[in-house]
Amino acid sequence: MNILIAADSFKDGLGATAVCAAIAAGIRRVRPQDQIRTFPLADGGEGTMDILLHHLQGQRISVKVHDPLFRVIDAQYGLSADGKTAIVEMAQASGLQLLLPTERRATQTTTLGTGELIKDASDRGCEKLILAIGGSATNDGGIGMATALGYKFLDKSGNPVIPVGASLSAIDQLDARGVHSALKQLEVSVICDVNNPLTGGRGASNTYGPQKGASPEEVLLLEKGMIHYAQIIEKHFGKTIASIPGAGAAGGMGAASLAYLNARLRPGVELVMDLCGFEEALQGVNLIFTGEGRIDAQTLHGKLIKGICTLAAKQQIPVIGLCGSLGADPEMIRKIGLLAAFSITPGPMTLEEALKQTAQNLEITASQVRLAALGF
Repeated sequence: MNILIAADSFKDGLGATAVCAAIAAGIRRVRPQDQIRTFPLADGGEGTMDILLHHLQGQRISVKVHDPLFRVIDAQYGLSADGKTAIVEMAQASGLQLLLPTERRATQTTTLGTGELIKDASDRGCEKLILAIGGSATNDGGIGMATALGYKFLDKSGNPVIPVGASLSAIDQLDARGVHSALKQLEVSVICDVNNPLTGGRGASNTYGPQKGASPEEVLLLEKGMIHYAQIIEKHFGKTIASIPGAGAAGGMGAASLAYLNARLRPGVELVMDLCGFEEALQGVNLIFTGEGRIDAQTLHGKLIKGICTLAAKQQIPVIGLCGSLGADPEMIRKIGLLAAFSITPGPMTLEEALKQTAQNLEITASQVRLAALGF
């Protein structure tokens, strides 16, 4: 039997590589003759850079950059083994994780550090850039990023504005004469799993501003600035981007990627599976084991397991799902595309206990399920 184990991480419990290893160990315990290949994956969120570097055989590059409050920090991005593809996680330089709760100020944070990571990758001669924009602390419309790449945002007096959200309303001109020429050759794909427009009730400021520290009054200020900023972009580039789905992602970083990087916004699962060569890995496979922390109705919408099932169905390969928490009935399991789904939790226990036993429970459940699936 040729078995492929393609799993995501179990949040707070086990990383994707360790999840795959535990499932493989369980199968080998009862069916040592099976041919098993592990294929750790991610959905575009936490851990995506590690997974992509695993498949691209890459390394981490450390760079001095500015954090959301302009403090100098060490941040990292991924570089493929051939040096042609860079993986930049916005959260590394411009993420909420870098700030204390009391430091969250959506009007005063910047994406400058993310731009500095991109510039370093471009200066190294990268031809492709994968940009993951989740977990940001910013609402500056990406002007910080663009500033690092050579753009200048000038006020009515011709002076550069400070690249933060509060400055959006003050922008009068956009000067692109200092933009690095190598950027024009960079093929950029942005992992974007939200469809919020740049402005409006579902826009960047109204939807995400409060969780980034904006008061109701500041949300109004940011929204006004973002509307003005969209007009500046349209005037300079001839692009109407405010209403494009995903433009409002990461405080307007989606819009900035479209405008300044000519990027393509793509769902995380689709992009990660494409880059890792998952469809090619299905050749000759008889059965797939997959898993993530919880399987429920949300698994239908942009989750990794659904993506795996969709591609597996094209080649008529059955997929079995393992999870910590199962919140799907048989009908939902069929809609997801799974042959069957099993919770690895053996009985009543606290979340803390379940997390500590994730590897052990995965191995035991995989053994039991493989024995039950001897017909495959």
